[in-house]
Amino acid sequence: MSKLIKKASSNQVRINAGVWRSRLLKFPDVEGLRPTPDRVRQTVFNWLGQDLTGKTCLDLFAGTGAMGFEALSRNAKSVTMIEQSALAFKALKQNQTMLNASEMLILQQDALAFLSQNKQLFDIIFCDPPYNKNWLAQLLPQLKQHLAPNGMVYAEAEYALQNDDIWLVQKSGKAGNVVYHLLIANTNS
Repeated sequence: MSKLIKKASSNQVRINAGVWRSRLLKFPDVEGLRPTPDRVRQTVFNWLGQDLTGKTCLDLFAGTGAMGFEALSRNAKSVTMIEQSALAFKALKQNQTMLNASEMLILQQDALAFLSQNKQLFDIIFCDPPYNKNWLAQLLPQLKQHLAPNGMVYAEAEYALQNDDIWLVQKSGKAGNVVYHLLIANTNS
């Protein structure tokens, strides 16, 4: 019995700040699903600014929804979450209902399919795809056309990203196996 209780409690993540501070998000066991560590989220939102009033956000590969719910908790205007896994999608919807997060759109869809169909511009794009599947190489070239002027991309990877013709790394950090980056569009390209 204690094993089950311990397991259940490990499948949750706490919102760090904002109107939903300390609220717990529950999520299922899904292969490859790894919540962004608490201290990484704190750092990222320090980089982005604690108050996201008026910002529109896209959370590709939403997973637990920690980044998107955190953004909405910090007054983002809206958050669109994309998640392909049926189990993770169901948990996202349950967390949305629990928090009464009406400014959130959650879609069960492939990230590349969403990007090919959607024309909306976002101020902040959170991109934390599964590791070792070459997702960032496919996604990063497409994200620039979905970014509002002065927008930023937060990207997690198992390796450090470098400046290139499309993106400039503004900030980066490492926590365990997670290398996290804040990117802006390279205006010289």
